[in-house]
Amino acid sequence: MPILEARDVTRAYRMKAETVQALAGVSLAIERGEFVAVLGTSGSGKSTLLNLFGGLDRPTTGEILYDGQSLAPLSSWEMSRYRLHSVGMIFQSFNLIPTMTARENVSLALAFAGLSKRERHTRSQALLERVGLAQRADHLPSELSGGEQQRVSIARAIANEPQVLLADEPTGNLDSNRAAEVLGILDEMRQRDGKTIVLITHDQELASRFATRVVRLKDGKAV
Repeated sequence: MPILEARDVTRAYRMKAETVQALAGVSLAIERGEFVAVLGTSGSGKSTLLNLFGGLDRPTTGEILYDGQSLAPLSSWEMSRYRLHSVGMIFQSFNLIPTMTARENVSLALAFAGLSKRERHTRSQALLERVGLAQRADHLPSELSGGEQQRVSIARAIANEPQVLLADEPTGNLDSNRAAEVLGILDEMRQRDGKTIVLITHDQELASRFATRVVRLKDGKAV
């Protein structure tokens, strides 16, 4: 059974008097332990699909399933729990809180899960160690390189042990060496921990190097 699945999904948006079709009948099944790269030009629907998988948006028609269960019946609270525990999201812009240290940024995700302050401190330090940043735990984002900031965001994304990591252009702001390091960390988590990775990217070379499967979107359709 696929861990994530889109079944004939469409997503349309109203922009003034015009309807924009971001996705036009996409069907895609992602198996456990896969590293799937979704490629496509700007406007092809890549980020829209990822947002649907992450529960940040809902399809106009069709359905998204996680572990065989449709997300459609979930309430807003249930969808929040889904985003907290089932999927972890990594973004191009890092989305770190600038006034918080690396450890505090990771700890915040654990606070939402209800862990005590002591548990959050211990676990956030362990998570930073896992991505090679144990010595940078007390540094603010402004004191970290782009690659280090993205590794903090990965540690935050895996804080509550999701099965799936959804990465939206996570290397877009990084040079080629740092980009390869970040994707190497994700691939290690797939191989060692059995995580499923869905990567949105425009970088065909990186996709070919790390992904177990490449899917292409064009004009809102899988081609």
